[in-house]
Amino acid sequence: MKQAPGLILAVVCAVFLVGAVGLPNQVAPDPGVITVSGEAVVKVVPDEVLITLGVETFHRELSVAKRRNDSNVQEVINITKRYSVAAKDIQTDYISIEPRHEDSYPYTDITGYYVRRTIVVILRDMDVFEDLLTAVTEAGATNVHGIDFRTSELRKYRDQARALAVQAASEKAEAMAGVLSISVGNAKSIYEDHVGWWSWYGYGWWGSRSAGMSQNVVQNASGLSADFDGAFAPGQISVNARVTVTFELLQ
Repeated sequence: MKQAPGLILAVVCAVFLVGAVGLPNQVAPDPGVITVSGEAVVKVVPDEVLITLGVETFHRELSVAKRRNDSNVQEVINITKRYSVAAKDIQTDYISIEPRHEDSYPYTDITGYYVRRTIVVILRDMDVFEDLLTAVTEAGATNVHGIDFRTSELRKYRDQARALAVQAASEKAEAMAGVLSISVGNAKSIYEDHVGWWSWYGYGWWGSRSAGMSQNVVQNASGLSADFDGAFAPGQISVNARVTVTFELLQ
């Protein structure tokens, strides 16, 4: 049976029209994205210091070792109060007791007891730091476990560092895309990799500390200066932030 030529032509035209109508509804190809990281450091002069002290005593009799430890701890606390440290800025840890055994096997005979306690002090008057540290060690503190210089406005400088890191990421994306004559559009995602702070104090001759990452932005907090007499100079602490941002690319 022969088909009419007009019918075949009508079917072909219908198929073509259906395909043509569907073209405007197709999804345009993604112009692409660029993902970059931005880092920033804000230098801040510290206005407070957290001091972690240890008091250790030893005696053959546990009661004597504990009594001496209690006395030394109380004396250290009294010293800190003389330097105007508020009670809320002084904290003591639970007591730790360790028996000392004879060196020879089977280590059954106890020769004495170590009694240890930790005291954490927040000093807000930086001018008396050296004097207080000397006084507490003379009063009975046997160990200085840590000294951390801090800022009481940490939230403020964290926000500042974070904003600078985002700005650095935006500038990096524009610089990289500009080499290829491509424009950068809106941000599609922002991820915060790290926000923290640190100071160099407390790292001895055999220790070292590095930032562990390259910096895009380093900024000194405005209006801050350090003026300390004597051999003590706290310098500056670093409040840093790192973000990862994905931008769309515009052709």
